[in-house]
Amino acid sequence: MSFFHAGPAPRAFGPRPGALRDGLHLEPGMRVGLFGGSFNPAHDGHAHVAETALTRLGLDRVIWLVSPQNPLKDPKQSASLADRMASARRWARGPSMIVSDFETRAGTSWTVDTLRALRARHPEVNFVWLMGSDNLESFDLWRGWTDIMRLMPMAVIARPGSLLESRAAPAARRFAFARVPAERAQLLPLMEAPAWTYLSAPLNPRSSTALRAATQAGTTA
Repeated sequence: MSFFHAGPAPRAFGPRPGALRDGLHLEPGMRVGLFGGSFNPAHDGHAHVAETALTRLGLDRVIWLVSPQNPLKDPKQSASLADRMASARRWARGPSMIVSDFETRAGTSWTVDTLRALRARHPEVNFVWLMGSDNLESFDLWRGWTDIMRLMPMAVIARPGSLLESRAAPAARRFAFARVPAERAQLLPLMEAPAWTYLSAPLNPRSSTALRAATQAGTTA
């Protein structure tokens, strides 16, 4: 069950030739959140992050970037891309939410390469990278994480069990000078990177790991 409304209605943008060449329909001037993950499976905790960002940042779209295979995770524990895309679509509700296999289309595996490709293909779109606060804690272990911070603004949405830890994370300390107060979050998509904000919201404790464990327990009971 989703606890947030779908956010503002999408603004009207005219058609542009070739806009669907990468499976997306993005127009110059759009404010677009990029929400990456394995979504193995997707759940209402993911919807919580996406919908919070949509509303609080005043975004036109949130793109759920379903990774072909997270290079930091065991492929044996991952469902097929088709299954994970279907799982994400069940939770990415409303016309402002887009589920995309862009990484498969572009042939990228690492987030930093995916974001560079999107920026190159849509230079006039105002992108924001979205992540849950649980990911911020280990963000400094990601390949090219400082480059990600300098590529586009970033919004971190509170997740259970990581509130204090994430705000004291190495990435948060390294880029403390670029932190934007939550009260100014609506301006974030138009800011020059590095710029990031931390958004608190009613918490949703769901996790993909717990859901997979419950599924496996059910099949072996």
